[in-house]
Amino acid sequence: MKKERKRIVAAVIESNGCIGEGRKYLCMQRTRSHYPYISEHWEFPGGKVEDGESDHEALLREIKEEMDWTIFVGPCIGTVDYDYPDFSITVAAYLCKPGDAPFKLLDHLNFKWLSLHELDTLNWTAADRMLIDEKLSQQLQH
Repeated sequence: MKKERKRIVAAVIESNGCIGEGRKYLCMQRTRSHYPYISEHWEFPGGKVEDGESDHEALLREIKEEMDWTIFVGPCIGTVDYDYPDFSITVAAYLCKPGDAPFKLLDHLNFKWLSLHELDTLNWTAADRMLIDEKLSQQLQH
């Protein structure tokens, strides 16, 4: 039986940080899941694109639902397809800027702001790891 491929959007939220710190990216730790291969792993925030929704609309909605936060969505910086044992996804990552207000942890266990070279220190979901390795490392170094 062929698995349905779902379209997922991910916000690669970039903060300039304090003077001298350089750019940092928001990393979110997933809650426990019945899928052990994503349970408590790290990801870029986002979620499923609903029928009739654009990527931009889905990203704004998902971040509002998961974090009660408003972000500014920029360009798409990479797309990957990944097949998990129980489902398949296409993930489109967008470079985003944070809103002024602080966010809330409504749907995640933890968060970290990390530099590009610090991203390797986390246990990422496989799809997000693929995004980092194949797309983001080249795009974000410019």
